[in-house]
Amino acid sequence: MELVVNSALYLLPSRSRPSLLSSSFTEMPASKNLLPASFPKFASSRHSFPRVSSSPSQNSRLFVVSASAVAVQHAERDRFPTDVQVTETKEPRSSVRLSVEVPPAVCQECYRKVLDEFARLSKVPGFRPGKKIPENILVNYIGRQNIQQAAIEAILKKTLPQAMSSVEGRALKDSVRIVTKFSEMYDTFSLQDVLRYDVVVDVAPEIKWLSENKYKNMKIIVEIDDIINAQNAAEIELRRRHKALGSLRIVTDRGLQIGDLVVLDIFATTLERGESKGETIPSAERKGFHLDTEESDNLLPGFLGSIIGIRQGETRSFPLQFQESWGQENLQGVHAQFTVECKELFYRNLPELDDSLSEKLLPGCTTLSQVQEKIFQRCREMEQTAIDQATDNAILDQLSKIVEVDIPQSLFEEQGRQLYGAKLLQLQAGKKLNEHQLASLSSEKAVNEYLENERENITNIIKQMLAVGEIFKAENLQYSTEELVKEVENSVVEFKRHNQEYDEESVREQVQDVLEGAKVLEWLRENADIQYVNKLES
Repeated sequence: MELVVNSALYLLPSRSRPSLLSSSFTEMPASKNLLPASFPKFASSRHSFPRVSSSPSQNSRLFVVSASAVAVQHAERDRFPTDVQVTETKEPRSSVRLSVEVPPAVCQECYRKVLDEFARLSKVPGFRPGKKIPENILVNYIGRQNIQQAAIEAILKKTLPQAMSSVEGRALKDSVRIVTKFSEMYDTFSLQDVLRYDVVVDVAPEIKWLSENKYKNMKIIVEIDDIINAQNAAEIELRRRHKALGSLRIVTDRGLQIGDLVVLDIFATTLERGESKGETIPSAERKGFHLDTEESDNLLPGFLGSIIGIRQGETRSFPLQFQESWGQENLQGVHAQFTVECKELFYRNLPELDDSLSEKLLPGCTTLSQVQEKIFQRCREMEQTAIDQATDNAILDQLSKIVEVDIPQSLFEEQGRQLYGAKLLQLQAGKKLNEHQLASLSSEKAVNEYLENERENITNIIKQMLAVGEIFKAENLQYSTEELVKEVENSVVEFKRHNQEYDEESVREQVQDVLEGAKVLEWLRENADIQYVNKLES
């Protein structure tokens, strides 16, 4: 059982008999928000960096204990008892255990204040308001158990800020947990003895660089896909536009050829040893699947070749193996038996590709060469954007490999929930989820499954962003006020366009992190040894 301390302690009696408000202590994990607010992507930034930092001084807004965890002003600290003993012990995952010992004098002072508060608020029969109520009568009226519980809460409220002073500036927001059971404190409570309790808090993790030169002189290999090539992309785009102007005709006298469009029903089962069929593979099954044979890059290798020549109404069965790099982990390396039925088969009747189609291919053009040139220029812009994105991804991937970080659980959960929330918002914005599906995916079970399945990815993202924060500080990088204002304005426009609520201060903080990340990536691109290779060659 863990107790998360509330910021205020109110001892409000009920009309018949005063009772302790149990909400002052809540048994729950530190991360309470299921889906924290997510931010839209900023127009001029390729990356949205999570709000993490490598050190308290670099980004103090993160590494503080929030008011909801500890309510205390600096002026009050002078009144803290100096004889409260706090022992700090380092724990795994960048957390600290604070073992607190509260002397009897402090316990007695808090107990007395609790009695005075109950006496002020209670209406004890036979005693006028303001008249002193003997302790034994008040205890009998309120209940010794209620008074003792309230006294323990008052002690915690008084001493916890002092206990936390040793980690001030290092503590992660909303990560404070009193791990000693309340029942244990209640059973051992005595006005003549020391009250002991333990607090665990996550602190800013330290980055350990695994490379002697840290992040300097990094060697980066960027794998470029063929489709990024502007010339290839332009040819594909022109072909796509040309096909859109044609018509489909039913094939009656031959089997499937490259260039045709076919409608298939696909079934698949696992193939066990001895060639016996195993279980069905639902994710690989399709009914009425439309396949353009000229756009088959995402098919399982060998699938297209196995159906070439198939005729309408024909069924074929053949074995294939999912490659080790297949997107679904549970299918990687799996041998499967596919059964495919050809439902419909079409060929394209295309008009001749010449100047007469220019206006239809690309409005405003009068010649085919003009169409080709404009498409190529657009693809050149896309090519550069894709190369920049691939370069940034390669740099961030390398950063995650050369740093070692003991990531606090609270930071892992916060970042994971932000990513999951952004994923749901994206699906919702694309109208891919109905209310029932959204409610199901928003459940705590669904979120926890996501956190576990994406543990490696979330961990790498946090490592990357912590490294980025440290580089920004170490290299004294800066961004202009104009850049900040422009990005904030762009972000607010995005929120309004999607009819989403937003907090301006949170938006500004998020924008600051995005700009810091962009500056670091720009610096690394200029100072790293970057080599570009074709993905097929690598």
